[in-house]
Amino acid sequence: MDFISINPYTNQQIATYSELSEEALNQKIIKGQSAFEAWRTVSFEVRAKVFIKAAEILRTKTEIYAQTITLEMGKPIAEARLEVEKCAWVCEYYAENAERFLATKTIETDAHESYVVYEPLGGVLAIMPWNFPFWQVFRFVAPTLMAGNVGLLKHAANVMGSAIHIEEILTEAGLPDGVFQNLIIGHETVERLIANPFVKAVTLTGSERAGSAVAAAAGKNIKKSLLELGGSNAFVVLADADLDKTTDVAIAARYRNSGQSCIAGKRFIVVAEVYDAFLSLFKEKVAALKSGDPMQEGIQIGTLAKADFAINLHKQVTDSIEMGAEVMIGGTYNGAYYAPTILVNVNAKMPVFREEVFGPVAPIMKVKNAEEALNVAKDTAFGLGISIFTQDLQKVKTYISQVADASFFVNELVKSDPRLPFGGTGISGYGRELSQEGILEFVNVKTVYIKKF
Repeated sequence: MDFISINPYTNQQIATYSELSEEALNQKIIKGQSAFEAWRTVSFEVRAKVFIKAAEILRTKTEIYAQTITLEMGKPIAEARLEVEKCAWVCEYYAENAERFLATKTIETDAHESYVVYEPLGGVLAIMPWNFPFWQVFRFVAPTLMAGNVGLLKHAANVMGSAIHIEEILTEAGLPDGVFQNLIIGHETVERLIANPFVKAVTLTGSERAGSAVAAAAGKNIKKSLLELGGSNAFVVLADADLDKTTDVAIAARYRNSGQSCIAGKRFIVVAEVYDAFLSLFKEKVAALKSGDPMQEGIQIGTLAKADFAINLHKQVTDSIEMGAEVMIGGTYNGAYYAPTILVNVNAKMPVFREEVFGPVAPIMKVKNAEEALNVAKDTAFGLGISIFTQDLQKVKTYISQVADASFFVNELVKSDPRLPFGGTGISGYGRELSQEGILEFVNVKTVYIKKF
């Protein structure tokens, strides 16, 4: 089976990649097993040098990697450069902090000695998406490998070029052969791979459907899984919000990466007192967004990653229109391009509000007050995060415990940061990436108890 990479802007073929044979896959697993036995004994200092070097390579060759990202999935080139820089940051972060995060912890008990050690598990399989083809991988690779594990990557079929670059970066940085391997395989191979004794855990970033299948396979084989799935983050605007600044953030929250982000602001909930003023400013700024060839400087909206995605997105929009929503701006598409869109007269039963909307469409609902805004925000099965915009910082803190989402941001869009744990609740998944919590996901937390007679 071949995987074909298509430039979503030009619709031209970029490259073709051949799937690994069963024999080649088995050889990679054998190589990974051998690599793990050596890598697990390597000091944190030596591991850190690899990731410091990887960060240097990422920065030196940013333009090469950014162009691959943009060509493969349509992200504006400026955003692709920022993605590469963020990967360098996470490499440095774990190079500097992994040893401290995994330091032996002494616990006072009735034993002569009792302490906790953190040991690597072995092979960890990562199933990664196309929307941030470098970042999603590096936020897995840096903590997982710094902890002494080895990584196996099954990347999305349309970003295989990015996957190859990542393996090349780590090899050039000095990572021993077999410690990280890119696997060109299809979805049908994943369940069999999870069942392999060498694979001790699996992490997936992707859809709810994919997460359910991977969790089932991991559960069947009694293996650890981490899922970072879809989201439908509420973007709540209260009466005292600074509307000029809030609408600037709203543009980034909804239209960055052409809206293809799990943590994008997707349900805009605005109190009636400032609804008209917010809408006027927001529409003005959306209309000013510059669409076009994502390889050109200054472009803010490229394309969706595939033409199919635009068709699916448009169905959510048209189904919502049939239920009473109105298009204020946009609502059209051409190939993989979807025009930046605002929908008004939206209610919570519409697909654009009830489902995850993975594209540049902003549904906006008017509510009476802060209480209703919070109730609407909480009315979702997703749980990645919420953004609330207000100048009353004491009052907004009282809302924190009322929201079950994994992230609560005030006057900022929900975003990932190596220093902070990242993940979801509900159908947005479980487990945490990044920060100390992220590196602890794939280690054996071992209790040691020594009694002296």
